[in-house]
Amino acid sequence: MSSARALIVVPARYGSTRLPGKPLLRIAGRTLLERVHAVATAAAHLAGGCDVVVATDDRRICEHARQIGAEVAMTSADLDCGSSRACAAALSRPLVPDIVINLQGDSPFVPPDVVARLIETLRNGGADVATPIYRLDWDRLTRLRKHKATVPFSGTTCIRAADGRALWFSKTIIPALRDEEMLRASGPVSPVWQHMGLYGYRLTALEWFASTPRSPYEVLEGLEQLRFLEGGRLIATVEVDPPSHAMSGIDTPTDLALAEEAILRLGDPFPA
Repeated sequence: MSSARALIVVPARYGSTRLPGKPLLRIAGRTLLERVHAVATAAAHLAGGCDVVVATDDRRICEHARQIGAEVAMTSADLDCGSSRACAAALSRPLVPDIVINLQGDSPFVPPDVVARLIETLRNGGADVATPIYRLDWDRLTRLRKHKATVPFSGTTCIRAADGRALWFSKTIIPALRDEEMLRASGPVSPVWQHMGLYGYRLTALEWFASTPRSPYEVLEGLEQLRFLEGGRLIATVEVDPPSHAMSGIDTPTDLALAEEAILRLGDPFPA
């Protein structure tokens, strides 16, 4: 097994248009940043040889991060996405890591073992990027279709090769399913994979991303992982269980309420 040094970066911005000060807002008594940092810390422990840092451009978030015991990297306010912020944080380290995980600061329900598996995949394989996906059963696929009828750009699907390489990602549900009735009769799971918005990178690939202009399909779909595919980079997909807490991120006051409801119904993932 490779002993490549890993770093989990939690990008945390104050200036969210829809939910200002998002990392400092509380869900069931804990701030969003506190919850995500706890996920990162647990994942780093599982992976071994891994550090955690919060990357922010805001002093208020910096102060709160230090209050909860997090290490902080101050990054430029001009960076346009979490991946670029993760790259800047990694390059500022005294010991630059080989592998970087971008754990978005609004994702409190990511299981720590999923993060650790991305690190393991990059340590033991040749991919430039690793990202988790899960297969939809027919009920989940039906719910995703219904959701997209009102919010078409919520939820990303993936087509993968037999060896796990990502072939494409889309905000449209792919692949199209001919003879769906026959497919439904053949078993409980559909052929559709949904993407979980979490990435691990080799630092060299992340530096390439940060210095490369947005690609045509990335712009059309609004999916930054397409920059890697259009640039000929290899993305490994890691199959994981469908999430019990089915929220990909916290973007609105409604999402905050839904997150609290999910915690009451399914239990609090925050470690005791």
